[in-house]
Amino acid sequence: MSVEPQTRRLTATDIRSRKGGTPIVSLTSYHAHTAAIMDPHVDFILVGDSLGMVMHGLESTVPVTLDMMILQGLAVMRGSKRALVVVDLPFGSYEESPAAAFRSAARIMKETGCGAVKMEGGVHMAETVRFLTQRGIPVMGHIGLTPQSINTMGGFKVQGKSEASAAAVMADAKAIAEAGAFAIVVEGVIEPVARDITREVAVPTIGIGASPDCDGQVLVLEDMLGLSPRVPKFVKKFGDLGGMIGEAVTAYADEVKARTFPSADHVYKTKT
Repeated sequence: MSVEPQTRRLTATDIRSRKGGTPIVSLTSYHAHTAAIMDPHVDFILVGDSLGMVMHGLESTVPVTLDMMILQGLAVMRGSKRALVVVDLPFGSYEESPAAAFRSAARIMKETGCGAVKMEGGVHMAETVRFLTQRGIPVMGHIGLTPQSINTMGGFKVQGKSEASAAAVMADAKAIAEAGAFAIVVEGVIEPVARDITREVAVPTIGIGASPDCDGQVLVLEDMLGLSPRVPKFVKKFGDLGGMIGEAVTAYADEVKARTFPSADHVYKTKT
């Protein structure tokens, strides 16, 4: 009796070891079916709190709850077998204290089975990153444009344009890396600064609207497939599923109105 070899899921350590090597590929997913499609092609799947905007039509990621992240994280784990699954800690679930962050992160990992969590913030979150990593929770950092902070940032604004801003982003990256993050998402940072960060820190940088010289890249799946109504300027569309869905729905509606849509009885007779 033959036994199929079990696919080994990538870990945070595997991603960490890719610093300076083959570029790391990542996309977001919130569903079992999209996770299954991308699983053979990506190194890690990010269950981002962007699900609030993509799935629920929210104006920002701020209203997303821990329960929402756990529900979609569990779906992605069911659909994937190989890629590391990283789940976002949503706004309000970790900022209060390292202990609060640990409780939230531990709940996500226990209830979803994911391999790591991601949190936004730089110097001010370094203590929390250290607290979690010392207690067995792999943490991916997120610096630069941090969507959970748009109310204090004044919107989705590119970071690193001034000397002060560039220095602050660099300090954030170094603090998070030194605290134990296994990788860092660098979002909305001008290319020269993102490139310098990649050279300076010892862990992989994952760019989104930053430099192609980062150690890897991540995009929101719905953005790159043309499904999102509002897409950041830096996103290249690799498909137009929105248009395809619109055409398919129109064709379906036309058949229904023309009463030419096949019945179940017709389908079964055709098959037999």
